[in-house]
Amino acid sequence: MTKSKTIGSTLIIAGTTIGAGMLALPIASAGIGFTASIFTMIALWALMAFTALLMVELHQYADHDATLHTLATQILGNKGKFVGAFAMLFLFYALCAAYIAGGGAQFNSRLNDWTSLDLSPSSVTVVFTLIVATIITIGTSTVDKVNRVLFIVKIITMAMVLSFLAPNVTRGYLMSMPVEQGLIFAALPVVFTSFGFHGSIPSIVRYLDGDTKSLRKVMLIGSSLPLVIYIFWQTVTLGVIEQNLLIENSGLTALISTLSATVNSEKLASIVSVFADLALLTSFLGVSLGLFEFLNDVMSSKSESSSANQSKTNRIKASLVTFTPPLGFALFYPEGFITALGYAAIALVILAIFLPVIMVHKVRRTQCQDNMYQVIGGSAALFVAMATGIMIISAQLLVTVGALPALG
Repeated sequence: MTKSKTIGSTLIIAGTTIGAGMLALPIASAGIGFTASIFTMIALWALMAFTALLMVELHQYADHDATLHTLATQILGNKGKFVGAFAMLFLFYALCAAYIAGGGAQFNSRLNDWTSLDLSPSSVTVVFTLIVATIITIGTSTVDKVNRVLFIVKIITMAMVLSFLAPNVTRGYLMSMPVEQGLIFAALPVVFTSFGFHGSIPSIVRYLDGDTKSLRKVMLIGSSLPLVIYIFWQTVTLGVIEQNLLIENSGLTALISTLSATVNSEKLASIVSVFADLALLTSFLGVSLGLFEFLNDVMSSKSESSSANQSKTNRIKASLVTFTPPLGFALFYPEGFITALGYAAIALVILAIFLPVIMVHKVRRTQCQDNMYQVIGGSAALFVAMATGIMIISAQLLVTVGALPALG
């Protein structure tokens, strides 16, 4: 396996994880304090890294080009296939709609700042979507190359933001305690979703030809990079803004304004905006790639021909099915998506925890081989993962019905 592909795959995982959700972490963590937020992030990172390795274990028992759809059908039958398909489609379409709506608005703002073009917001959103759709349709290799550039620039802008904020960190702010115990539970879905990258795993497995050793390295390093960056991000945001002020100024725009006012720097707002653009775009590439490969796999399995022309046709069809529904939703119902986005964590639990755990449990009982890689922890680790998933879903449902305080 080439070192270049391994590095590129690692950056795809990290880039998919570090998205616009990162910017919501300080808002979600405002009421629980720095220490509690760090422990929560570490625990949920460990959970997501564990289930990613479970996916690597599963792919040993299937072709290296198998998607979650293929794995669920092969191991769990039609019931697993339908559950997996529902979770995948709901989660990915919801996230793609959010990224198209947010990315289109940000792209429109950049065009207004940098050019004299007078395009409607809807037209700009369509253009933005077509650019990303073209990159995805060409193939994973193209996504790899584009993502490397974006990821590097994103890290540079992130470093600039950290350098502006770090000198202003106040130790006392980092010692803040939770204002309500229920907020720790309520924050679980938001923090959990910020570590989501599992939909891109089948694409990475295919790109690395199913090489287990390389995949283990990619999953661990690729998921660890966001954890390190998140810890720094939480330190400089929760350490710069007093807890009550951060709670009062919820929302991304308010967060950026408060940070800029606190450090008295107009440049910070611009840098954070650029970082937000890149964070959203790299996540959009990773999420849409996972959805595209899933749909392409479904369409290819139904196609009787396997010719090169048929393959190209299937990719174009998969691209249309991937991007048209979320584009339509983002164009005509931008406000209505906010409610649906809150349920994305539920779909992610099914996709990233329940399905891998259940499939691994079955495979270990029926197909386990001594020479195959197996994730450490045994049945106890699988039980803990399932219990945590149930806790996350319960937290989101309790927030929805008002039994737990809403964040932001």
